[in-house]
Amino acid sequence: MPTIAVWKFTSCDGCQLTLLDCEDELLPLTEHVRIAHFLEVTSVSEPGPYDISIVEGSVTTPEEADRIRWIREQSAVLVVVGACATSGGIQALRNFADVSEFRSIVYARPEHIATLDTSTPISAHVTVDHELRGCPIDKGQLLEVLSALLAGRAPDLPDTSVCTDCKRRGLTCVMVAHGTPCLGPVTHAGCGALCPAVNRGCYGCFGPMNQPNVPALVPLLRRSGMGDDELHLVFRTFNANAEWS
Repeated sequence: MPTIAVWKFTSCDGCQLTLLDCEDELLPLTEHVRIAHFLEVTSVSEPGPYDISIVEGSVTTPEEADRIRWIREQSAVLVVVGACATSGGIQALRNFADVSEFRSIVYARPEHIATLDTSTPISAHVTVDHELRGCPIDKGQLLEVLSALLAGRAPDLPDTSVCTDCKRRGLTCVMVAHGTPCLGPVTHAGCGALCPAVNRGCYGCFGPMNQPNVPALVPLLRRSGMGDDELHLVFRTFNANAEWS
């Protein structure tokens, strides 16, 4: 029976909770796999190697940099999930500041804090087989990847923008109709256009799509009322360290 291990790095646990939220779908899955390591669920941890490892979170400490290399060695397939694991997460805002200054302000004994100057995605340290975007990830995409891997086929994941999801759902474009700033044209699909469906602009939690045309979008964002400061900040949220252009 194939073994699955779920690992946490620097993150909020939200993507692991998405796996638990599968509920009815997760029970049949456990008939076909053995969960060997998943501390969100149980303290029982079996030694590797593992057929599939699912990793949430970014690498922000020396210990995590060592641990992800060990996990890669022990895993036949490595799947990274969420904005933290795929781009460094919101904690990658540290990449644009002085971490030593943060340490001295936040902690009474900063010399005891072991941390890296940057928050980086898992792919910056080891080879990754599959990535799931989002903050948090989409439940359907997670089940698709697991089902595909167990069936021995390639996962069927979207490779377009959020605008595609809007069109498929028959949604009115919030930017065209209401002048609402929206990152949908440059953001990776997968959320099902959750925010535009409630008349909110996409804020890019699934990170940049492949080859995003940000220069073409910026004039539209300015026309929607965004100034230089807003433009600077809008791309530095959940995927602050991602390559938007």
